[in-house]
Amino acid sequence: MRTLDGRYELEQRIGVGGMSEVWRAHDTVLDRPVAVKVMSPGQDSSVERIRAEARSAARLVHPNVASVHDFGTCATPLGRRTPYLVMELAEGETLAAHLRAGPLDWRITVRVCAEVCAALAAAHAHGIVHRDVKPANVILTPAGAKVLDFGIATPTGATDPTPDGMVVGTPAYLAPEQLDRAPATPAADMYALGVLLYYCLTGRLPYDADSATQLFDSRRRRPPRPLPEIEGLPPEVAELCRSCLTDDPAQRPTSLVAALVLAEAVDARVYVPMHLSRAPAPRHTVVSPWSDRAAAQVTEAAVAVDRTGQLAEH
Repeated sequence: MRTLDGRYELEQRIGVGGMSEVWRAHDTVLDRPVAVKVMSPGQDSSVERIRAEARSAARLVHPNVASVHDFGTCATPLGRRTPYLVMELAEGETLAAHLRAGPLDWRITVRVCAEVCAALAAAHAHGIVHRDVKPANVILTPAGAKVLDFGIATPTGATDPTPDGMVVGTPAYLAPEQLDRAPATPAADMYALGVLLYYCLTGRLPYDADSATQLFDSRRRRPPRPLPEIEGLPPEVAELCRSCLTDDPAQRPTSLVAALVLAEAVDARVYVPMHLSRAPAPRHTVVSPWSDRAAAQVTEAAVAVDRTGQLAEH
């Protein structure tokens, strides 16, 4: 069994990407399970990128964000140092895995997206833009949805340092201004949220395209498809989806407003950053929304705010 820095025992590989792999591991010092993301050797600026991810995510203390515990580097067989990130082990399946069976019930979709928005509100309050909101970066746990992977997160207003002709993020979820390499803003995350909401409700993207090239061409030439009729879906949810997908960033809702609108539509509660609320934050229990089994489990909220009266204040 491989052990990193004499502390983290890697037990099972649970995810592989083009730039990293994620392991289920055991923290022998604190005697707890953790997730360890190890960068693939040879990646350019990998140490700085993973360190930036650790710092960004470590600033966020929120129940819908996977916590970051540690950062370090380990030796490769060739003697080089490869960075790794130690995170909370979120037990569950990604939203992408759930969507392989088709679109979700609108009530589940709205609850999940409300919690994703709450996580984004926490990030945006800290001046962080995620830049890669998509089903693979949302995991559904018994305690609620958690947003993962702040690997390409950036400060609000930062310019894109990648070479011309390249874009950062997943093409289907990029806002129009990202295609034009405009500085990152929270509105870009809200466009991705609109695509996520649309996909969860319909099982397809709001664009017709079979490749990234066709996707870019399609998006530059015509607006997204409107949502089809979905029985029981509140009109305010459909309107929120439409407004998130507008080309004008200034016309998109904030993550906080979106979280409150979605939560109100299904009579749920969401966690929002304390300093964004002008009301006292009572303690509540929050029921996990996506299955009968999970709905029987509850987690005590550290920061749970009722939506009543909040929309008028923000």
